[in-house]
Amino acid sequence: MQGLSDDEKRSLYDRYGEAAIKGAGMGASVCDFRNSFDIFESLFDMGNMNMGGRGGMGGSRNRAVDGQDEYYNLVLTFNKAVFGVVKEIEVTRLESCDTCNGSGAKPRTKATKCNTCGGQGQVVSSARTPLGVFQQVMTCNTCGGAGETFVPCNICSGDGRVRKTKRISLKVPSGVDSGSRLRFRTEGNVGRRGGSPGDLFVMIEVIPDPVLKRDDTNILYTCKILYVDAILGTTIKVPTVDGMMDLKIPGGTQPNTTLVMAKKGVPVLNKSNM
Repeated sequence: MQGLSDDEKRSLYDRYGEAAIKGAGMGASVCDFRNSFDIFESLFDMGNMNMGGRGGMGGSRNRAVDGQDEYYNLVLTFNKAVFGVVKEIEVTRLESCDTCNGSGAKPRTKATKCNTCGGQGQVVSSARTPLGVFQQVMTCNTCGGAGETFVPCNICSGDGRVRKTKRISLKVPSGVDSGSRLRFRTEGNVGRRGGSPGDLFVMIEVIPDPVLKRDDTNILYTCKILYVDAILGTTIKVPTVDGMMDLKIPGGTQPNTTLVMAKKGVPVLNKSNM
């Protein structure tokens, strides 16, 4: 490495102390950093770092990869959101390839140890800098971390999974509303190399009712009555989620009075699967 000028040494000493000046006298480096800014910019770009020779290579061969979650938008009417419903939906997700049984390899072929990583699934990149030797452990690009290479399956192109459409029966609980998110475990994309499947998240959108308005678990209805009925009292028919029902209006009722019909609102949502 080319020697540092006095100004460069002073700058390194002011920033990083005596260790930086001692490190400046080291031999040739893999990466030629021209100043301290380049050093740390490169370190942050490199991601997961290890000082010296730290960081083992074992445990990555044929490691399982969990499947990703899937999302589905479900539109419900006002009443179905209040009372709950069982819905049949179709989702397209990744499932295990039947041709290669999820291995990704062409049938009747054998996998071989990856020549790039020696079967470990990871490779180490080292860089010598004025501040020491830094190492980065990365997934092998050749085998994708499997530690093996193989002739890919013609159907799934080596992924071990293919997209399929499946009908699923969903039990939507009573009390959902727009913005509710339901979670159905293991109904997402299948994992690779034995990884766990992802989950299916169903996003709820409720079509507003033209007459009834919802406020959390309460249902609101605004009506007009005659002045004489407000003074003397009366009984009127009002719409509810259970159909038309009688509402008794007591005498002397004032404008903007709120009357309550017990147990005619929205059930409290069970959030165990959200």
